[in-house]
Amino acid sequence: MRAAELVGAKLFELRERERPSPGESEVLVEVSDVGICGSDVHWYEHGRMGDRVVDEPLVLGHESAGTVVETGAAVDGLAVGDAVTVEPGVPCRECEHCRHGAYNLCPDVAFMATPGTNGAFREYVAWPAEYVYALPDSVPTREGALCEPLSVGVHAVRRAEIGVGDSVLVMGAGPIGLLAADAARAAGAGDVAVVDVVESKLDRAVDRGADLAVDSRETDVTAAVREAFGGGVDAAIEATGAPPAIEATLDVPRAGGTAVLVGLAPEAEVPVDTFELVRRQLDVRGSYRFANTYPTAISMLDCGVVDAAGIIDFEAPLGRIGDAFERAAEPDVVKGVISVD
Repeated sequence: MRAAELVGAKLFELRERERPSPGESEVLVEVSDVGICGSDVHWYEHGRMGDRVVDEPLVLGHESAGTVVETGAAVDGLAVGDAVTVEPGVPCRECEHCRHGAYNLCPDVAFMATPGTNGAFREYVAWPAEYVYALPDSVPTREGALCEPLSVGVHAVRRAEIGVGDSVLVMGAGPIGLLAADAARAAGAGDVAVVDVVESKLDRAVDRGADLAVDSRETDVTAAVREAFGGGVDAAIEATGAPPAIEATLDVPRAGGTAVLVGLAPEAEVPVDTFELVRRQLDVRGSYRFANTYPTAISMLDCGVVDAAGIIDFEAPLGRIGDAFERAAEPDVVKGVISVD
């Protein structure tokens, strides 16, 4: 089978690998579509993520979907020919976090496209059936692959405990921000504001239903949001990792509100006014990946409450993966998809 291997910073090589065989509790998926995530682009551009370095060929890609072509003997509920989406993390299933259902916090999770666990930019993936989900006929695999970023948005909304009529600000109009805004509306949010620094992304947010779009290059975000929402929002979700955006995310909730941090800052420390956090009794929460979200994400796509296709800017074949990654890094691009087949 063909696989695109990252062998160094900004260097993919298309190589032949042995086609995997599924284990007893696994299915073999013929991969058709894989989204390009910002973390994939980071690995591509730098050949590392923090202290983790690509020191041997690594297959990237963790937003994937395809078709089941073989099943292990113990697999029940999936069959050859099923269109599926693949949840990219396999936890240990034994630690305290796993036992309580918060398996995204498992310290021993094997996550696609990180050193030690190859991802989906290849023709076939053997994966535990427990983390492979059948797609309804209404959801093409191109959209099914985006259950992964949609799951990040769903998890953030759950962490924010957004309810009917709540006002929400989403910092960032990239794939996570746009899909988090969709998930917030699906949860019953009233007014939703989106902040970004790229005009075309803000225009897309408005087209997708944002009630307020704020260009943080030209407008004081905190002042604009407080004026528009009568003092602040009920919940704010940060999906960029930019330190100024994190600071603004902590400023815009009203007293008693919630701020959820999804994006990872380039530096681990960001200045925080602890007096204001205490005085306003603000709930500040992290949101890491996702857990128990894929069935919800699939249902949202099936019902049409989320327009996953609307965040896709381009598709490219596996053989042009290097060019695709260069394009995905452009500031006005929201999402690129690799068509493996």
